[in-house]
Amino acid sequence: MVEPPDVRRPTRAQVYRRRVVALIVLVVVVAAGVFVGYATLRDRHSAAPPPTTTVAPPKIVKVLFPEGYTRREMADHADEESPAITAADYLRVTERSPLPGTFAGDGKPRSLEGFLFPATYDIYETDTAATLVKKQREAFRQNWARVKLGYARSKNLTPFDVLTIASMIEKEAVVESERPLIAAVIYNRLHARVPLGIDATIRYALGVPGTESLTNADLRNPTPYNTRLRPGLPPGPISNPGLSSMQAAAHPAKVNYLYFVAKPDKRHHFFTASFDEFEAYKAAHGYG
Repeated sequence: MVEPPDVRRPTRAQVYRRRVVALIVLVVVVAAGVFVGYATLRDRHSAAPPPTTTVAPPKIVKVLFPEGYTRREMADHADEESPAITAADYLRVTERSPLPGTFAGDGKPRSLEGFLFPATYDIYETDTAATLVKKQREAFRQNWARVKLGYARSKNLTPFDVLTIASMIEKEAVVESERPLIAAVIYNRLHARVPLGIDATIRYALGVPGTESLTNADLRNPTPYNTRLRPGLPPGPISNPGLSSMQAAAHPAKVNYLYFVAKPDKRHHFFTASFDEFEAYKAAHGYG
């Protein structure tokens, strides 16, 4: 028979010591856990952030259209200046479009020649031809709103007529002060019901640059833009005019001039109301 061990109850002092030891162990364990957590959090905050991939924004390019550029010249220039725009795209976007507001007329889509305002445009290198043309049309709208058409309407001219006149002025004028004078010649010849005789309209139709002389065959060409043969205005604008030419087309000078011809400096023009004076000036300066 095995005797049971001698079991003695712990004294009060022993119990107290055991509890103290257990408490100390618990505190040590908790403290160690807190330290480990803090160290981990500190390491996370102090570690370098993970690398990020950034994409550079598209560059801005400037497209400058001089006053008097044609739609085709603008197409070629946009092609040169913008990597995302081709001449073909620009011509396609501007080939046929409903005309704005009072220009709508019969409602038929027409070329935007004349409505592509010449200025400097900031566009992104990724912008399309449609985006650029939208900016040009908005600039046209803002500038055309500054043109007062009361006098032109009194002469039975429509807004489209005034814009067409402005486009011819833009092609003929070099000196600012002569724009209203050229406008006056156009108004006076329209009133007299004689052909305008502005060679810039023939050049536009036949694609003959200003650096080349018009041939006799060019001058006899039956194109509707031949204002030597056909009275009245050409079918539409022959360039994209700036605000000065628009203003001049709506407010011609109050003079009786019917003729003008370029002076030898190729900047100024000789103006007269007399056919004989006109012919004499041309003969004196070697014009055919």
